[in-house]
Amino acid sequence: MRLLGLDVGSKTVGVAVSDPLGITAQEVETIPIDESKFNFGIKRIKRLVREYEIDGFVLGLPKNMDGSDGPSVARSKSYGERLTKKFSLPVYYNDERLTTKQADRLLIQEAGIHDRTKRKKVIDQMAAVLILQNYLDKTRKD
Repeated sequence: MRLLGLDVGSKTVGVAVSDPLGITAQEVETIPIDESKFNFGIKRIKRLVREYEIDGFVLGLPKNMDGSDGPSVARSKSYGERLTKKFSLPVYYNDERLTTKQADRLLIQEAGIHDRTKRKKVIDQMAAVLILQNYLDKTRKD
C-alpha cells in the first residue's frame, strides 16, 4: 500500500511518499498553498496520486503538547476532508508533535544544513517524511 504523507501548514504542504511495500518514507516536495485564495494545492496532489499510484494519505495531526486539539488540528482535518471528497481514498492521521523541531535538528546534524534559509525550503518535506515514517513504523506488521 503506497501512501502520501502530508505536513499541512498555513502556507505550504510538505509531501513525502512511501515505497510500494510501505516500509520507508522519502521526501517529494513542498507545495505552496494560499488559503485566502482557496488554493490548497489539490491539482498538484492529484498529479502525485497518479504518478505514485497512491492508496491513501497520512496527515500530521499537530496536537498541543498537552494532547488537546488546537486550530492547527482543525486545519489538518479540514484538509483531510478535502482529500477524501476529491480522491475517495482513506485518510489516516498521525500525531506530529515536535516533528518540525525534529526535522530542523536532523537537517542541521545529519544533512549539515546550517543556513536557516536553506533549511526552510525543505523542512516541511522532512516533517512529512517523519510523519509518514512514524505512521509506517507504528502500523507495520512484522
